[in-house]
Amino acid sequence: MGQKEDLTGSEKSKIVRYLAEGCSNLKIAKLLKRDHRTIKRFIQNSQQGRKKRVEKPRRKITSHELRKVKRAAAKMPLATSLAIFQSCNITGVPKSTRCAILRDMAKVRKAERRPPLNKTHKLKRQDWAKKYLKTDFSKVLWTDEMRVSLDGPDGWARGWIGKGQRAPVPLRRQQGGGGVLVWAGIIKDELVGPFRVEDGVKLNSQSYCQFLEDTFFKQWYRKKSASFKKNMIFMQDNAPSHASKYSTVWLARKGIKEEKLMTWPPCSPDLNPIENLWSITKCEIYKEGKQYTSLNSVWEAVVAAARNVDGEQIKTLTESMDGRLLSVLAKKGGYIGR
Repeated sequence: MGQKEDLTGSEKSKIVRYLAEGCSNLKIAKLLKRDHRTIKRFIQNSQQGRKKRVEKPRRKITSHELRKVKRAAAKMPLATSLAIFQSCNITGVPKSTRCAILRDMAKVRKAERRPPLNKTHKLKRQDWAKKYLKTDFSKVLWTDEMRVSLDGPDGWARGWIGKGQRAPVPLRRQQGGGGVLVWAGIIKDELVGPFRVEDGVKLNSQSYCQFLEDTFFKQWYRKKSASFKKNMIFMQDNAPSHASKYSTVWLARKGIKEEKLMTWPPCSPDLNPIENLWSITKCEIYKEGKQYTSLNSVWEAVVAAARNVDGEQIKTLTESMDGRLLSVLAKKGGYIGR
């Protein structure tokens, strides 16, 4: 009977039960079809128990060094404990000690996903909700861009934040880096796109309008009926390339002006239902920690994920707008859950 792999949890439970019944090591080995030395070693290890941990003396930090650490933590939001101590030229301090010291003056936080709303933002969000409260949202085309990177969703890891400080808001990269920029829209139960922005193109007013001409207008909008075009409301956020005078005039020449171009309140991604579609899409693109080695492969993943989104999912998002507007008014312009 040869020696096998380590004992399983089930086998260990049986050994304990057999010992309680008075079985010998040899009998247990025969019952489990295991080598008797394996059984003996498990019993010996169980009887020894865990060794008591020997506490090492902590390196003493002077009051001067503590002040330096506190200043560094304030200047380096979301930094690791090692980075904070290295910036102060304090070496030889184990991680447990660094964290114990920082807990007295800071806390571990993640970056804020949304910028804080000021009074003006809240008032504009309330005005927007009141203006569109009676709108037929099945006629609104909700649009936005999404950047898809090779390594996963953009974001920052956890880090130390000084007490009383707010976590910084990460910048959302939409151009450059290892990823593709995607534009899409949703209306009623239909997905428009996605369309890929040409690699290396920075979306300013001119390139944004040219992109809409080559994709949205030529490939989708021109196929629609006159009555559809007459009733459709075009929504876009306040990105500089969207809200510029050049883009506004250009859209007006296309017939998208005045009431057909929805005004948009500042700092309001939570009010755009397509943001929820991006979340659904990214979960599919990056499921099981998936990463990509080329821009074409990540674009293929975007297209595949978009195909998996059915009309009912989109309809649920677009029909949520009445509830979002009521929530904005109930929260006096504050952020709503998405």
